[in-house]
Amino acid sequence: MHLFAQLFTALDQTNKTTLKVAALKEYFREAAPADKVWALALFTHRRPRRQVNTTLLRTWAAEAANIPTWLFEESYHVVGDLAETMALLLPPPASTNNRTLSDWIQYLQALGTCEEEEKKERILEAWAMLSAPERFVFTKLITGGFRVGVSQQLVVRALAELYEIEPTQVTHRLMGQWDPATVRFEELVLEADAGEDASKPYPFFLAHPLEQAPSDLGPVTEWQAEWKWDGIRSQIIARNGELYIWTRGEELATEKFPELYCLKDFLPPGTVIDGEILPYSEGQILPFGVLQTRIGRKNITKKILKDAPVVVFVYDMLEWQGQDLRQQTLKHRRELLESLLETASRPSVIFPSPILNPTQWEDLAVSRLRAREEFAEGLMLKRKDSAYGVGRTRGNWWKWKMDPLTIDGVMLYAQRGHGRRADLYTDYTFAVWQGKELVPFTKAYSGLTDAELVQVDRFVKQNTHERFGPVRTVKPELVMEIAFEGIQESKRHKSGVALRFPRIHRWRHDKSPQEANTLEDLQGLLQVYGK
Repeated sequence: MHLFAQLFTALDQTNKTTLKVAALKEYFREAAPADKVWALALFTHRRPRRQVNTTLLRTWAAEAANIPTWLFEESYHVVGDLAETMALLLPPPASTNNRTLSDWIQYLQALGTCEEEEKKERILEAWAMLSAPERFVFTKLITGGFRVGVSQQLVVRALAELYEIEPTQVTHRLMGQWDPATVRFEELVLEADAGEDASKPYPFFLAHPLEQAPSDLGPVTEWQAEWKWDGIRSQIIARNGELYIWTRGEELATEKFPELYCLKDFLPPGTVIDGEILPYSEGQILPFGVLQTRIGRKNITKKILKDAPVVVFVYDMLEWQGQDLRQQTLKHRRELLESLLETASRPSVIFPSPILNPTQWEDLAVSRLRAREEFAEGLMLKRKDSAYGVGRTRGNWWKWKMDPLTIDGVMLYAQRGHGRRADLYTDYTFAVWQGKELVPFTKAYSGLTDAELVQVDRFVKQNTHERFGPVRTVKPELVMEIAFEGIQESKRHKSGVALRFPRIHRWRHDKSPQEANTLEDLQGLLQVYGK
């Protein structure tokens, strides 16, 4: 655990990529094989199941620190991170230990069968033998809030450099179903194609936002244009007589989409297709909000299947007859895909994603304007001779998203951020006018520059009306333009609407609070774009 805590601290204390990669390489060079596997699991979001809830942890930590609960909570609001708060407040360790990362994870997993009092005794015992940095990481493991400033791409880079393996191979080996409690590090990372998992997807190829004029890309005839669908990016895999559905978030989601089971009999073995799962009924794509009713559900009931049916719109073929096609051209891969889907036995749950065939870039610009009518986020531009890459690389795939919807709101509430933003008020609630009353309609956490965040923080501290724990009610004076991708009706919100991906677009210094938008304006957007 000491070695992993050192790694965590090193990653957290630098923004330099080279230093992060060096720290990762040093850890994977020195750590025990079992610890390497668990480190990979943590960095790739395969975290152990939480065995103790945070309410109990807070209570036990306050008792161990011999402070009242209110003081612990106030400290937490200032620090902004629960594990860090506990690590700072708990008394110094009474002993030492030499347990490894994997040892401590096994220790935590064993709590699952314990009663509450025994859990408390074992957690206090662990805290009493861990140093502050180790205690910080240990508590992170308990809460499941394991976030550190390193991307999976950096982990892949470190492993590739250390073991002299192609980064694309490392990325693929870390995909799929693997259990950190049972898999060996050598089997997972070093042994090429050993024990190949039939369900394993390919790394998803991602597009960069288009920031220049489309015409700068060259002749439009060299590009394949299609809708950028607003659904769940997925790979449909047929191998060894089984069907697997993987989402871009590396979640095996086969059981969540029983409508698509019929593809098991339609797709030939050795087929992998890239596409988008979309809500769909009576020949019409439905809003993403319909699909949201299924996301996160453990049980898919008959009512959900009826109210939120899905299909898959596919746009790429990655494997055919067991052969990896990713280095073939997009044009070739698409021709194979369309040939497969032209058969009379095609189920009604799978469709080829339509290709737009413009003769000039201006035609595509016009098509992009009706993206919301198609329940799309904009357009995808893919070079016809491009291979299917790994991750987000520039040049061959671009997403040309539609301009966001916007509304001007008045800041009504503010709350401190987390982590490095724990000493600043950076989380805001905005409101619009309904007559003479301000009605909250959304929260936003991003979009301002560091300098603007400091200005807003100063305003919040100087213009607080009331305090409710970590939240402050402020003088309704600051106006911000809120950008968002979609809007839908919501019975859970006082405003009656919910926004998709809200963020601060700009600070409207030029507007007074009275010039902010109204609830009627929001409802007007709902009528037009919330179909």
